[in-house]
Amino acid sequence: MTTRDHPNVAVPPPLIYFAFLGLGWALGRYGVQIGLPPSDEMGFGLTTEVRRGVALALILGGLLLDGMAAGVFRRLGTAVEPWKPSTALATGGLYRFSRNPIYLGFAITYVGLAVGMDSPVTLLLLIPCLLVVDRFVIQKEETYLAAKFGAEYDAYRNRVRRWL
Repeated sequence: MTTRDHPNVAVPPPLIYFAFLGLGWALGRYGVQIGLPPSDEMGFGLTTEVRRGVALALILGGLLLDGMAAGVFRRLGTAVEPWKPSTALATGGLYRFSRNPIYLGFAITYVGLAVGMDSPVTLLLLIPCLLVVDRFVIQKEETYLAAKFGAEYDAYRNRVRRWL
């Protein structure tokens, strides 16, 4: 009997975020059929230029955060993907402030896309999205890392917050 050397995450985390974005878009577009106001009546109340600027800043900021966090993994020679084995514990760089800066970057990018779509419904769906990521991705990763790295991971987990 062999054991898997990975957290056994079933769905790639970016797909979870994209699924909730798609659901938000669909509810904005077709929500009238289920009793929601049309998306053009529910916007954030920002001018197009301001909304686009805020969206762009958030999207770029989230992607930059993701790139910097993934760079730490690459420098350590360990996989970013949660369906591959971890060969090193990332505790430096952005990982000194958050145990999950990549998922935080995804969330910031998501907010930027929701603002760009002018969709408060999509923004609200970030809450259940983060609950799914927390329950079905992060908790599995934490269990795996605790088993793989033991006391080193426990000390890190006690020192650094999960999100911020």
